[in-house]
Amino acid sequence: MVIKIRLLTFNIHHGKGLDRKVNLQRISHVIKSVNADVIGINEVDKNFSNRSNYVDQTQCLADELQFHCVFGPAITITEKGKQGIRQYGNALLSRFPIIHTQNYPFDFLPSVIEDRALLETDIKIDSKRIRFFVTHLSFAPFIHKKQTEYIISKVKESKHMSVLLGDWNMRPHSKSWRKVSAQLKDANAGRGSNYTFPSRRPKLRLDYIFVSKDVNVLEAHPVTFDVSASDHLAYQAVIEI
Repeated sequence: MVIKIRLLTFNIHHGKGLDRKVNLQRISHVIKSVNADVIGINEVDKNFSNRSNYVDQTQCLADELQFHCVFGPAITITEKGKQGIRQYGNALLSRFPIIHTQNYPFDFLPSVIEDRALLETDIKIDSKRIRFFVTHLSFAPFIHKKQTEYIISKVKESKHMSVLLGDWNMRPHSKSWRKVSAQLKDANAGRGSNYTFPSRRPKLRLDYIFVSKDVNVLEAHPVTFDVSASDHLAYQAVIEI
């Protein structure tokens, strides 16, 4: 049986929109506007600071959507006192059951501006097990190269169909893009520029969905439902498995 799945990758900028106000309701409205099944999100706070009212943003979105969820920290700050553990990183929301998760902080590399991580999650869709990766890479060229190589090594280890979602901070046909495309298929291939950043007048494609090469991609394009929700546009793809 052929199954259609709508994927979404979205850098939510901890919910801060172009009006500089944090509003998770806008983020959930963008997700609902496309009826996404699986969503990878970047720049997510978990009890992180006053900027997002110390809330668990992943759980808030999952509760609003009535989805399963998992959070993968890239930054963890342990403090004495009432705030406890503060975290920031990537997350995945899923209409389908999550049956495995593992987070890989890139702590083997020097930190430049902010730490990054790779979130690995297996989801069961009917009888199929699909491995999803969510990541957000550095701007720094050397760090970006090493992070890309590490992610590719994890994809190669997987025995399952793979989907890779995230903000790659790279341009199409760059060295990193070619390395990833040797293993997986860019969902956007042959579909024009489809820029995602900045959200109001996008000039760059920084956000990507890669899938196993045997996966059929039916459509892929940015979501323009509410360009003010974040500094990035969400990017969606519909696949058949």
